[in-house]
Amino acid sequence: MKLIVQVLDACDLMPKDGKGSSNPFVEVEFDGQRHRTQTKLKDLNPFWNETFTFNVLDPSDLPNKTIDVLSVAQRYPLDKRGIFSNISGDISLRIYSVPASSDPPPQPPAAQPPPPTPAEKSQETIAPEKPKKEEKEQKEVRSTYSIGTSFVDPRTTISRAEQARTEPVTVMRSNLGGGPPRIVGSEYGLTETYPPLAARVGYTGDKITSTYDLVEQMRFLYVNVVKARDLPAMDITGSLDPYVEIKLGNYKGITKYLEKNQNPTWNQTFAFSRERLQANLLDVVVKDKDTVKDDFVGRVVFDISEVPVRVPPDSPLAPQWYRLEDKKGEKLSKGEVMLAVWMGTQADEAFQDAWHSDAHSIGVEGLVATRSKVYFSPRLCYLRIHVIEAQDLVLSDKTRAPILYVRVQLGNQLRRTRPSPPARLINPVWDEEMMLVASEPFDELLIITVEDQIGPGKDEPLGRLVVPVLIAQQRFDHHKQVEPKWYNLHNPNSSTVDEKKETKFSSKIHLRLTLDAGYHVLDESTHYSSDFQPSSKQLRKRSIGILELGILSARNLAPMKAKSGRLTDAYCVAKYGQKWVRTRTILDTLHPRWNEQYTWEVHDICTVLSVGVFDNCQISGHNKDDNTPTKDQRIGKIRIRLSTLETDRIYTHYYPLLVLQPSGLKKTGELHLAMHYVQPIPVMTLDYLRHQAMQIVAARLLRAEPPLRRETVEYMLDVDLHMWSLRRGKANFYRATSVLSGLLAVGKWFDDIRSWRNPVTTVLMHVLFLILVCFPELILPTVFLYLFMIGMWNYRFRPRKPPHMDTKLSHAETAHPDELDEEFDTFPTSRPGDIVRMRYDRMRSVAGRLQTVAGDLATQGERLQGILSWRDPRATAIVVMFSAVLAFILYVTPFQVVAVIAGLYLLRHPKFRTKMPSAPFNFFKRLPSKSDMLL
Repeated sequence: MKLIVQVLDACDLMPKDGKGSSNPFVEVEFDGQRHRTQTKLKDLNPFWNETFTFNVLDPSDLPNKTIDVLSVAQRYPLDKRGIFSNISGDISLRIYSVPASSDPPPQPPAAQPPPPTPAEKSQETIAPEKPKKEEKEQKEVRSTYSIGTSFVDPRTTISRAEQARTEPVTVMRSNLGGGPPRIVGSEYGLTETYPPLAARVGYTGDKITSTYDLVEQMRFLYVNVVKARDLPAMDITGSLDPYVEIKLGNYKGITKYLEKNQNPTWNQTFAFSRERLQANLLDVVVKDKDTVKDDFVGRVVFDISEVPVRVPPDSPLAPQWYRLEDKKGEKLSKGEVMLAVWMGTQADEAFQDAWHSDAHSIGVEGLVATRSKVYFSPRLCYLRIHVIEAQDLVLSDKTRAPILYVRVQLGNQLRRTRPSPPARLINPVWDEEMMLVASEPFDELLIITVEDQIGPGKDEPLGRLVVPVLIAQQRFDHHKQVEPKWYNLHNPNSSTVDEKKETKFSSKIHLRLTLDAGYHVLDESTHYSSDFQPSSKQLRKRSIGILELGILSARNLAPMKAKSGRLTDAYCVAKYGQKWVRTRTILDTLHPRWNEQYTWEVHDICTVLSVGVFDNCQISGHNKDDNTPTKDQRIGKIRIRLSTLETDRIYTHYYPLLVLQPSGLKKTGELHLAMHYVQPIPVMTLDYLRHQAMQIVAARLLRAEPPLRRETVEYMLDVDLHMWSLRRGKANFYRATSVLSGLLAVGKWFDDIRSWRNPVTTVLMHVLFLILVCFPELILPTVFLYLFMIGMWNYRFRPRKPPHMDTKLSHAETAHPDELDEEFDTFPTSRPGDIVRMRYDRMRSVAGRLQTVAGDLATQGERLQGILSWRDPRATAIVVMFSAVLAFILYVTPFQVVAVIAGLYLLRHPKFRTKMPSAPFNFFKRLPSKSDMLL
């Protein structure tokens, strides 16, 4: 067997001759055999394209062999020569093996381009070429190995400039067995990766690294179709319905067509991924829309190799007028189109609103649902309505005692007071406060109605007040009360009030309306909240840092549209604080690459970033069966608590996307991320208000373009977290058990000391105990020294990865299918009666055990309280007399003596103990409790 090594080229080498240049060559060594390329004089971007052949003595041992590539100036890195090496650059190789009977195949013509210029080198991509198919008679098998310093998805290609962003070294050793990449992880755990990100390796070759340094650079061919003028008439009417078709290989982008317009304006941008370019020519064709067949008007052809490169913050490329050509390439007498064509990156301003080749199968109408956008939640504020009293109400029936209450409505939020005391008929008093959630700009109408309940389910309105939320006074300090005001109640049949019309008489209501701007309105669960800032902008703290998130890619996603013959149309949503971000949708793939970067200001380190992955189902628009809007399907979600991240450390991990379904736990793929690091409200009220805040946020984001759909917002905000789940109950129980395990471990350790299981340890504890008793000032220093030593010991085992959802802690892997079916059941339930009865009995059994535990705790507490309450006169008398005697003894006895006697008594040898319970324990167990009084 022979091993073939093709040394192609290198780029961005470091000058070594002191004059800004270098004379590089490459030396390849394998199994004692050595070859060397030609020396390229004064060239930092050399091109060799030389092929070397090595003899493989033992083919079975080839996977254990390594190949060393040495570049005198610098070469593509793997193994470091020294810790002070500061060499930079990369080298491109292709390595494969062939049978010994075969000669090295000649280099295909396509793989022998002329030496590229440095500008072209920065744009090239290197992909391992598939060897040509040999004839069946030869049955040759060729193994291709890819050289790299980091894990690279085999379905993608990486540019040499991106590969160069690695730790500088001098000798590259490649495992010819194609061993595992630098990737560490498990099925449900995090997988750490080492992609060539600019923020990690300090690569400063492009301006994009200043703002997009946590993602891999992606190049796009942008085509901006602005307008056309003086187009020739194609219809009998003397006009045409023009549109533009941009063709690049198999990809085709089409603008909207404009009826009867010879000077149309489109202003549409198209983006073609550089990695998927299938042709060298870009064809821009102007056509006339027709019923049978669209007519050809003219075209403009661009050579992609001559397209200029633009990287922000360079100014946008100015569009130019181009004369249309016919199919033979000859200029037309009339007709021009204004275009701008350039090669850019995802940092380009046109990236967000461009038509992407990843969405080439979607028309212009569905394109808006695939774009990346940034959303902001509306500013929310708690609205307090303190209903005090009313005066001069006019009752329709004065012969009966009215049942008066006040109903408050704001949007879809509805609250009402309790009935007024019957003693106050026409001047009722409620003195009750309610809280609602209002959103900026606070122009929504607040409707307050005084009603009389004249029968079951029948209410009669007596007066109504309709005012905007803006009239409520903002309060920043809860210690300062807002003065209440009297408001006129108007005819309940009218929804608006004419302020200019004077009323001689009207009923009145006494209200205190307050916008509590000092609170933060929770729209997330308090456990996973990403923001604790108050509603008032004046009270908010300054930011303490910046969170940078790079959404790189995903792999092995579940095929969500397998039934329709497609794969998955995936997009990501990230939420932190009031800022929501949504990536573009990558169509029909299980391995999408987004490479989009976003930043947030951090005001509180104890907050959580949430990232969810969804399948876009809005491209088709509606279900075929009932014509109802389709819902985006959830693929998975991750949460990252910022306090667990180290400052100025770049985290690059694959996060498993886990979804709990009625059928059990399912891994739906992996998401690749890069990160850089007063007065309480009652809990029940807070849960209700959180639900209302979530409804407001969902309704507001649904009005954006493209809309962030309700199912997406609900999934990101964990709206169903409060629902009963036996699985979650078990998880919380074992969490509590784990927290108490430390105390149990200390108790077991002390019991082992008392039992003299290890006499040496027990004797040492006796000595330590006597020292601390004789020198009590050493107690606190010893305790804190012990805590310090424990903390330093645990430093070795500190977590090196951001925390992620733990399937074992959540009991997701061991959950019974019936428990999952109950967890995913609707509210109210939609299951048959026998299943509901079985689940109810199970819940009663679980609640019975909890009730027993709560009763035991209450019993022990009541016995402790009953010692001196004379509930048991004899027991209390004994305790009182014993306390008096013990107080006298302790007054006359030094504390050290008492402590030594008590400690030695506790630590006495088991031979001096009896297995019978002690007298104080028996005495305490026989004390009465209130359990005797329960029915």
